[in-house]
Amino acid sequence: MAEVINMPRLSDTMEEGVVAQWLKKVGDSIEEGDILAEIETDKATMEFESFHEGTLLYIGVQEGETAKVDSLLAIIGEKGEDYSSLLAENQTTTSETSTSTKENPSAEPTKQGDNDSAQTAETKKTIELPEGVEIITMPRLSDTMTDGTVATWLKKEGDKVNEGDILAEIETDKATMEFESFYEGTLLYIGVQEGESTKVDDVLALIGKKGTDVSGIIEKIKAGAFSTNDNQANGTPVKETRKTASPEPPPTTTTTSSQPVQSVTQNSTGGRIFASPLARKIAEEKGINLAQVQGSGEHGRIIKKDIENFTPSQAGITAAPFVPQGQESFEEIKNSQMRKVIAKRLGESKFTAPHYYLNVELNMDNAIAFRQQFNSIPDTKISFNDIVLKATALALKQHPQVNSQWFEDRIKLNHHVHLGVAVAVEDGLVVPVLKFANEQSLQQIGAKVKEFAGKARSKKLTPQEMEGSTFTVSNLGMFGITDFTSIINQPNSAILSVGAIVEKPIVKNGQIVIGNTMKLTMACDHRTVDGATGAQFLLTLRGYIENPVTMLV
Repeated sequence: MAEVINMPRLSDTMEEGVVAQWLKKVGDSIEEGDILAEIETDKATMEFESFHEGTLLYIGVQEGETAKVDSLLAIIGEKGEDYSSLLAENQTTTSETSTSTKENPSAEPTKQGDNDSAQTAETKKTIELPEGVEIITMPRLSDTMTDGTVATWLKKEGDKVNEGDILAEIETDKATMEFESFYEGTLLYIGVQEGESTKVDDVLALIGKKGTDVSGIIEKIKAGAFSTNDNQANGTPVKETRKTASPEPPPTTTTTSSQPVQSVTQNSTGGRIFASPLARKIAEEKGINLAQVQGSGEHGRIIKKDIENFTPSQAGITAAPFVPQGQESFEEIKNSQMRKVIAKRLGESKFTAPHYYLNVELNMDNAIAFRQQFNSIPDTKISFNDIVLKATALALKQHPQVNSQWFEDRIKLNHHVHLGVAVAVEDGLVVPVLKFANEQSLQQIGAKVKEFAGKARSKKLTPQEMEGSTFTVSNLGMFGITDFTSIINQPNSAILSVGAIVEKPIVKNGQIVIGNTMKLTMACDHRTVDGATGAQFLLTLRGYIENPVTMLV
């Protein structure tokens, strides 16, 4: 019997998806566990796996096309089977949904988790959790799952849990999946033992600060007084481990409200490496480079036994002399949504704002000594980037013309300092905003920037954290870049490019000595910042960076 495959919800914020690539075509035979397509969401591009066997009879969304979550993606059934009734039924359902929305515009479609959220709120009215305690519930790991069985606990009560650690393996009605923690702390309580089953959203475990008393909550859980629909842990990502003839799973994604984890990376030549989550975890623990491992799984995927059987000597085998036998080739990569936005905004900035550039080279000897002394304080660590950000914020406070924004009918002089901090991510560049940066200490700036960088790379930055910048700082010094120019992040009037600290001969008190210098380049919008204005700002900035103790006054 033919089965309808819908566009899955691959992240908690996903409303629509783009089919980046179909890995099967109409008429192909499909096995359970085969990868059907790669789906591009608002957060990542993920592999979409089939839970059905048969023949791919129909593709409803072509490569590059966008479709709403739960809309028809494909149909799988027996070869030659008539699926016209399923198409007609899907079109009728879509039409009825559209008509219902038109008749009642104020009504919104029910979203997965709405009822859970309402019941969660009700639960929190009656049960107050100790500070820092998080409730982990049985996740819904497939669209038909109603309960799950704990196959194995990989952590025990009292163990330290880091974000991303695998807590347990959960058996569903379709597969066995690794269940990953989204929280950090200590595993305070296990509510479902190995081999036991429980309903979706029932309490699975408690995580919190070590030594926290959770006896009151445990009593209520055992007494059945705790709501089984508290979905605080629904944001926990999971990684699926399908049990097949091979003891090791292929990489998969799950269509739950949690964010799936990709099991694809790249090797040194840019080629893709496919590895199961468990193989990846074991390789990381053993310090094995996946690019050196030969996969024996489906389509060359690296599986558990490949890692266990790998020996370092394999990587050191002398290769035969290289004789070119191939031909020139290339790959076209469809632009991601992030890359499109970056291209549009930076293109508009470069070709509408009259950029000009100011360069200055700073003596960093005092800054180096200052940082060493500052970091000698226990539990204190700041970077040179933190020093630059703090100095920039203080200088901007004195030069509001540089801390300005251009609009067609006015210039906005900002008396508050919201620093945009450029962070490189896999798909491009994001700019989280350090608000009221001039009021923050060096330690606070350092902690916030680290938090932003972590969120950016895991795609967890919120829109609110990337709005409202008045000036931007871009630092490529950690990559050894000595100087470069940046494109202004409009509507801001300027952006500062920070290079690497370089040891070189300098003239000091009429003598040539070895010193440390750093180059700064500021791109300015000539509509708002004149050359003299920009130069005065850099003079103030130089004073702070070359004498950082003045920032503490």
